Amino acid sequence: MIKKVLPLSLIVALRFFGLFIVLSVLSNYAKELPGGTAFLAGLALGGYALTQAVLQVPFGVMSDKFGRKKTLLFGLLLFAFGSAVAAIADNIYILLLGRFLQGAGAIGSVVTAMIADQVREDERAHSMAIMGMVIAMSFAAAMIIGPVIAGIWSVSALFWLTGALALTALVILFTAVPEPPHIEHHYSEEEAKIKEVFKDKDLVRMYITFLFHSSTMAIAFFIIPIVMKSKFDMTRMEYWKVYLPAVLFGIIAMAPAAILGEKYGKGKEIFVVSVLFIIASFALMGFSSNFWLFATGATFFFIGFNMFEPLLQSFVAKFAKVHQKGAALGVANTFSYVGIFLGGAIGGWLYGHYQEQGVAIAVMVLCIFWILWILGMRNPALRANLFLSTDIFDENKLAELKNIEGINDFYTNKTEKTIVIKYESEVIDEDTIRGMMLK
Repeated sequence: MIKKVLPLSLIVALRFFGLFIVLSVLSNYAKELPGGTAFLAGLALGGYALTQAVLQVPFGVMSDKFGRKKTLLFGLLLFAFGSAVAAIADNIYILLLGRFLQGAGAIGSVVTAMIADQVREDERAHSMAIMGMVIAMSFAAAMIIGPVIAGIWSVSALFWLTGALALTALVILFTAVPEPPHIEHHYSEEEAKIKEVFKDKDLVRMYITFLFHSSTMAIAFFIIPIVMKSKFDMTRMEYWKVYLPAVLFGIIAMAPAAILGEKYGKGKEIFVVSVLFIIASFALMGFSSNFWLFATGATFFFIGFNMFEPLLQSFVAKFAKVHQKGAALGVANTFSYVGIFLGGAIGGWLYGHYQEQGVAIAVMVLCIFWILWILGMRNPALRANLFLSTDIFDENKLAELKNIEGINDFYTNKTEKTIVIKYESEVIDEDTIRGMMLK
């Protein structure tokens, strides 16, 4: 499994490293460019997410229809081109154009769908956790390296590095990523339409969770560097003093979150605890005039944010049917990027009018609604997977499962000669399904 997941995780990590490396310094840089304002700086921070949001679903659907690798090639080239435009920007508007072009390479859902293709259902949580950990390490490195490179050279140098990393990801794609297994689906043309991914209430709850999760991230990355400079008079070279411990504690928090959420079925509880950390973080960052309390707030944010990371993509993959994975993950990532765009724009507007205190109050109110939303979600652990060998069980009987209560999805992995059935463990048991599928 590691050999299948690691190359794809590296592709995602390189791309996210390119995005993360500018987050720690971008809001101040954009505000100081010719034409820059607090609102436009917020748009620059979250601008890439607007085109990401628009194109995530088309990219996901394209990958389902035309192939994952071709779609990734197109997306990474767009991202590299946008990075070059942002690097040469000499005013806020060219920077915005570059950020929008960066976002046009909307490959996040495609890579996640590729991992879902390559890995068995019962190993998917582990694979998503591996991807989350690799992304988290790239995130940690970006938070430390970004301010240093920007301080020694310039923010433009960060964008050139971002473009180079996108091209490096292309090399990995065509040299280390295996071809996916051949999957035989059992669904009608009507079931393949994009509207179908909105019929599962739990999927919809995950989409909104993606929205809240990413919007708070964008707001945090908008105010953290601004407050570090305006309230504590820190230079870019000193940002690591806040980011390094925050990122390290965030990474440490991921492992227990993944174990409790996946192995012990406590995903909802982990989500609620994560949001409580985010509430505490904004209370400290927004209202504290003490540096150590502010730094503690930043650390709390990274802990709360990172606890979500190993679970979000995995839960969407669990709820989605096999032929909808690309589209469902595309929708989830669309909501995520809409959240980033809105978080950057709204955060910039709120800061311009009400300073960090107004931003903190708005986020804490949002988080209360977020917790209520999470509490209405069903436990993903109730959705189980059954793997049956085609040597013993009859794949021709799969059509009979379509109207059986408790059966969510089924397909045949022709490469591994395996029938995969996703079912509700509280409604129907494994032995009953086995009995129905015997030759």
